[in-house]
Amino acid sequence: MKSIRSRSARAIVVALAAGSLVLTGCSSNDKGKGDTGKAAPGASDAAEQSKPVVYGDAAASTGPAKEVAGAKSGGFIEVYQQSDLSHMDPGQIYVSDAGQFANLVHRKLTNYQEDAKGNLTVVGDIATDSGQTTDGGKTWKFTLKDGIKDEDGNVITSADVRHSVERLYSKVIFDGPTFLQTWLSGTDYRKALPEGPYTGKHLPDTVLETPDAKTVIFKFDQPRPDLPQALAMAGYGIVPAKQDTKEKYDKAPKALGPYKIAEYKAGKSLKLVRNTNWDPKTDAVRHQYVDGYNFTNTIDAASQTKRLIADQGEAKNAIQFTDSVETTLVRDVVTKPEVNKRTIKGYQPYVWQLTFNMDRVKDKKIRDAITYAIPNERMIQADGGKYGGEIAGGLFAPTLPGHDPNYDPFGKKKKPNGDVEKAKQLLKEAGFKEGTKLTYAYSNTPRGQKQSVIIKDALKAIGIDLQLKEVERASYYEQIGKLKNPFDLYMTGWGQDWSSPSTVVTPVYDGKLIADGASNYSHINDPKVNELIQEALKLQPEQAAKKWEEAHKRIVEEVNPAAPVYYSKQMQLFGSNIGGARYSTNSSYININDLYLKQP
Repeated sequence: MKSIRSRSARAIVVALAAGSLVLTGCSSNDKGKGDTGKAAPGASDAAEQSKPVVYGDAAASTGPAKEVAGAKSGGFIEVYQQSDLSHMDPGQIYVSDAGQFANLVHRKLTNYQEDAKGNLTVVGDIATDSGQTTDGGKTWKFTLKDGIKDEDGNVITSADVRHSVERLYSKVIFDGPTFLQTWLSGTDYRKALPEGPYTGKHLPDTVLETPDAKTVIFKFDQPRPDLPQALAMAGYGIVPAKQDTKEKYDKAPKALGPYKIAEYKAGKSLKLVRNTNWDPKTDAVRHQYVDGYNFTNTIDAASQTKRLIADQGEAKNAIQFTDSVETTLVRDVVTKPEVNKRTIKGYQPYVWQLTFNMDRVKDKKIRDAITYAIPNERMIQADGGKYGGEIAGGLFAPTLPGHDPNYDPFGKKKKPNGDVEKAKQLLKEAGFKEGTKLTYAYSNTPRGQKQSVIIKDALKAIGIDLQLKEVERASYYEQIGKLKNPFDLYMTGWGQDWSSPSTVVTPVYDGKLIADGASNYSHINDPKVNELIQEALKLQPEQAAKKWEEAHKRIVEEVNPAAPVYYSKQMQLFGSNIGGARYSTNSSYININDLYLKQP
């Protein structure tokens, strides 16, 4: 897709600015730290229990949301952030901090409802249900709920939904997801409506139809069974037509959600207060327990962690929003029971993998040998130890429904620091000449530097002379994303756009998506994998799950374009007066929908 280049590059730019911000569905070059444990609903336990996403009906989509036991009303939650929000215009939102913000302020056609085990149901947000299709997903119909208004009391109609979609085609929007646009209008979707809706032009009814004020119909040239999940992304939030201020909207958006912006000081602070025009009867997901949120966007992760450990004054009412416990202070958290109980822990969506440039490393036996030789445990130790990751058996993160925690075809759990003899045997069978040079590119971060030495030593032990090539962090994915890049190996991280393997397998392992700037970093082009992708894309989530797993196993076992190394993990702190805190499978952060103050 057209957005792949910018998504990869943007992951690095944002990470540089904010330290631990991550893009879903994209390459990651930075992340927070985490830990599995009993205090982590949705983490290790849920990884074994999570099921494929379910599409909810009207009953599941009807508000109000299920009450949180013991919840009280009132007070302000303090939000610690180390930088400003990347965006506030929903059309621009593709980053985790803005995604959390969006669930407080914006609404979409659909949203995710999450149970205590982390299982997800797509429900109607401003729509009455998760969508209706009678032709396998080529045509989707959504009916809007009654009582949906923006913060100024304007009733939301299908014209506002159409406007929200069409403005994504204009130059006003340069970030954000592009799934819907490309599905409707192709890769060069901007040509279909270059000025968006701002000159009075619209997409034809053959693509997007709004026959009345309550009905929205999407029409695609092939089945898009994942549409309800795509529309649940923050990037497809509603922008009321009469409220749209184009570029200025990013600094002062209008709320449909439970909170609205009361005050914003760029780079410093943000205050959210109750949106009195939000009706809980229309919302099956969110609550409005607290009076609002005070964001301070100038507190680095170490200072956040220290304040929350101390738990004094306003820190008792504070949370980490998308930042994580600072790595060097993790032990201070987990060794103190009274502090550790104030953490949420779980997996992030990223799988770190040693990717092979298959144009250069063509022999599968060599790729397998390197995979066996990698000391996964040592790689994790260079990234926060057990608080930073867990040995990966495959390329599907534990945040994906149906993840199999026992899948481990390379036996990494039995031999976490590599199987040198197996690797040497495979190299011998491949006729590999000892001392042959291979080139490894790595990002010039502390983690990247440490891991490069670990990999060099591991491959030296099996007779490979690894040449290390340091690459600037800001241009790392741009460099390895070049088809003619001069590297044999490089570390990459990928996370899903929504809870479906389609957003992992398709962008990273589809042979049709080999191009400069694309996310198929290995250049895998396996006919069977390509065929399985096309078959799975036409199926509903539950039916597609088996097909995606078949593709996954073929990729890992029969092709091996990227050696699984570790699953990324998350840990965040909150103050002692915060109630309702739990890990969210959907966001991979604290569940922002259920929070309240124990003593308002």
